[in-house]
Amino acid sequence: MELKELYESTKTRMNKTINALNSEYDSVRAGRASAKVLDRITADYYGTPTPIVQMAGISNQDARTLVIQPWDKSALNAICKAIQASDLGINPQNDGTIIRLSFPPLTEERRRQLTKEISKTAEESKVAIRQIRRDSIDKVKSMKKASEITEDDMEDAEDEIQKITDDFIKKIDEIEKAKAAEIMEI
Repeated sequence: MELKELYESTKTRMNKTINALNSEYDSVRAGRASAKVLDRITADYYGTPTPIVQMAGISNQDARTLVIQPWDKSALNAICKAIQASDLGINPQNDGTIIRLSFPPLTEERRRQLTKEISKTAEESKVAIRQIRRDSIDKVKSMKKASEITEDDMEDAEDEIQKITDDFIKKIDEIEKAKAAEIMEI
């Protein structure tokens, strides 16, 4: 493996961490109704755990209400039970054909709690980025040990990997700051 390939591999792995962070943040309920909050919830559909987004059409009735219309009416109760059992904290309203989820406005206390959760998630992502850096530096050291690169090349590679890491840590900080601002302004 060449150093350029190693840098690209490192960036690719770090981008996956950023994508996972964004996905996690999309599912955080920020006071507005968003179908993304249902992405992680699965319902028992004929004995198989199935994501709700694969069982129903989901649309916004207004800024604070989601409407879930199952394609199969027999799945209505299973979807309701799955939402109630989730950590969403919203009681679904089932009228026999559709399910409505009304998102109440966030309290100041809940906003602070969400901001703390966001910070924790960002810190977990930073740890993942640092682990990727450690793996990449270990590969560089093993390349040096196998005499594939020189000592100078190893030091330059470690510096480059650290620059890549710093860029991704900075991205995580920016994403966290934007999400926290979104939650606090609502």
